[in-house]
Amino acid sequence: MRRRIRLRSQPITFNRERHAAMTDDTILPFSFPAVHAKKVTAAFDGGRLTSNGGVMLLAMAERRLGLADKFARVFPDRRDPTRVVHSLVDMFRARMFAICCGYEDADDLDHLRSDPAFKLACGRLPDTGRDLCSQPTLSRLENAPRLRDVIRLTYTLVDAWMDSYPCEPASVTLDIDDTCDVVHGHQQLSLFNAHYDERCFLPIHVYDTEKSRPVAVVLRPGKTPGGVEVRAHLRRLVRHIRTRWHKTRITFRGDGHYARPEAMTCARTTASTTSSACPVPSRSPEKPDEVADDIRTRRAIENLAVLRGYAETRHKAKSWDRERRTVARIEATMLGLDIRFVVTSLDVGSAEWIYDSLYCARGQAENLIKLHKTQLASDRTSCRSALANQVRLVLHTAAYWLMLTVRDAIPKVRELATAEFATLRLRILKIAARVVETASRIRLAFAAACPEADLFRSLPGALLPLGP
Repeated sequence: MRRRIRLRSQPITFNRERHAAMTDDTILPFSFPAVHAKKVTAAFDGGRLTSNGGVMLLAMAERRLGLADKFARVFPDRRDPTRVVHSLVDMFRARMFAICCGYEDADDLDHLRSDPAFKLACGRLPDTGRDLCSQPTLSRLENAPRLRDVIRLTYTLVDAWMDSYPCEPASVTLDIDDTCDVVHGHQQLSLFNAHYDERCFLPIHVYDTEKSRPVAVVLRPGKTPGGVEVRAHLRRLVRHIRTRWHKTRITFRGDGHYARPEAMTCARTTASTTSSACPVPSRSPEKPDEVADDIRTRRAIENLAVLRGYAETRHKAKSWDRERRTVARIEATMLGLDIRFVVTSLDVGSAEWIYDSLYCARGQAENLIKLHKTQLASDRTSCRSALANQVRLVLHTAAYWLMLTVRDAIPKVRELATAEFATLRLRILKIAARVVETASRIRLAFAAACPEADLFRSLPGALLPLGP
């Protein structure tokens, strides 16, 4: 009599981390010098770890601002819908998150596309989800739009700035300036600039300096903008702002070449718009000269190290169509006399207030340009096409918005509330974490020794989306 034997099937457990480690390329263990007579060995077998755990904060900041969705609405997708794998929103998010975390080149996504934290931040499962887009896909994205598409994409930044105000403000002060962007080849719009002794672009940056918020960034040739060009930029920007803000008083501040006659006339003819700049007239007005002699004499008589005074007059240069209010800051020192002029279309305020409180505050805008240019690497405009480089400037400006939103969520009593972006990246974004995906949840295990653990755990609540 034959006896049947029934085999019971045993449950098979699947260790995802062990499986992932086994499928990776084999990297031999290595060692470090011994410590207290104990051998120190190491190997890359720690499992699904990421060094960008703070990207989840950027994901919350992006969803609060909705930048990727706003870009996707104005960015035409001319791809075949049946072959689309990566949506425009996912590509915008991946690129912005990478820039914030210090990966400013598109080819960095070739390595980051499988990073579990980046996948999770873009709304994909860290293990079972599809990897993010690669560098060729991002390069095609940057070179896809046409001129009108790029213009709409640029104006999206202006809309994001206006959306940051809960209601129409009574007045805003915008700082406008250009910066040298050295090119990496013979790209479109690149010119040799003798002042910088480089072949470069001179993109224009506009900031709401009081709030540290970017308003617009425009790529332009590497030459000093003329009065007609400045007038065109100001007129287009004001026209777009006026579509939503009808009563806001707008004050522009800039250096000498932003006070060309065309720009000043535009400020006078545009409703509720003023302009302020600091050129030095070729022929100094007579009244400041009289005040300067008095200040210089009093400093010498009283034997002071420095003596400052202010004066104002009406001045008309040869290229101006009318007299304009000119404010002079006069400073006498033991080394001599220094006079700085501010030409403005404002009719109110004392000379001291115009110079010290209004004009000198624009110095902060130069610090904001440095954050944009050096700490977010917005000078990586190495595409041949000028339109593609403008798209890059827009994406880097969007990354600026994400970093600024995270910083604004930090309590003011903390030192990081005023930190630079590079410090925020080091202290908050570049945090090690183990990403574990199970059948029912995803768990992030951050490093127990994280020095900013108490601050980090409070930020997700502060970055929750605002109400409707």
